[in-house]
Amino acid sequence: MAKAFASQGDMGEKKITFTEVGKDIWAFTAEGDPNSGVIIGDDSVMIVEAQATPRLANMVIEKVRSITDKPITHVVLTHYHAVRVLGASAFGAQQIIMSDVARGMVMERGQEDWDSEFQRFPRLFEGHESIPGLTYPTTTFSDSMTVFLGNRRVEIKQIGRAHTAGDAVVWVPDEEVMFTGDIVEYHSACYCGDGHFADWGNTLDAVKAYNPQSIAPGRGDALVGVDMVDAAIAATRDFVESTYRPAAQVAAKGGTLKDAWDAVRDVCDPKFKDFAIYEHCLPFNVARAYDEARGILHPRIWTAQRDLDMWAALQG
Repeated sequence: MAKAFASQGDMGEKKITFTEVGKDIWAFTAEGDPNSGVIIGDDSVMIVEAQATPRLANMVIEKVRSITDKPITHVVLTHYHAVRVLGASAFGAQQIIMSDVARGMVMERGQEDWDSEFQRFPRLFEGHESIPGLTYPTTTFSDSMTVFLGNRRVEIKQIGRAHTAGDAVVWVPDEEVMFTGDIVEYHSACYCGDGHFADWGNTLDAVKAYNPQSIAPGRGDALVGVDMVDAAIAATRDFVESTYRPAAQVAAKGGTLKDAWDAVRDVCDPKFKDFAIYEHCLPFNVARAYDEARGILHPRIWTAQRDLDMWAALQG
């Protein structure tokens, strides 16, 4: 029997957890669904990642209002993916912040990504009618920018390509807490379909160089304490390398995409098959790894039709 496409078979509600990862810094997690972050300053609140819809964003807002009545003034989007950004309107923030590169990717492929992810994640897009359109930032930056929430300093930085070309991290130095977006995951598959395998390891090194005491990853549980942080970084590195290496070996020998699929499954299934969204991610990951190994350095745009064609060829 063919597997349900992407996450179309995953329609059960997830348990939401709201974890304090530093003083007045919180991680909103939901069993492998996209995470959000909350940073509370002296006079205002910053949200990291806006969720897929205003409906889901309102779940984050409900948690925020359970701990503070300070206004939400900033929303930081670590990259352009629809499941991260299309809920932004719900927050009513004065500033929506992205890297220059991420904004460029919204321009280049934002609508295609929305159409693609809508098809992949029907549960996340329940209530999609309330999405007003593509999310564009009010503020962009090159390399880094600093925001002060009263006296609390928040640094937003590009430290390397990984999950996308426009990835940013959010660093709160007074508590040594980092929001990594999908650069780091915990017991959840990395989605590499728009990724840069050759750069990902160096970007993980850059995360580790901050010596974060806690990390709110892109998906999976909040990582509190250095041991948990280090374990998640190591597992993410292993996942990325275990995906790319066999695909590259197949490409070097002139093998097909289906050959790469079989080779990656042989390596990854024993280690990662119980990770959240593993079966969803794997075909997209293999396709991107195979492309990069053959010299296609700029990830090809996923469309709803390309998704289905690739899935039928590999996973159907």
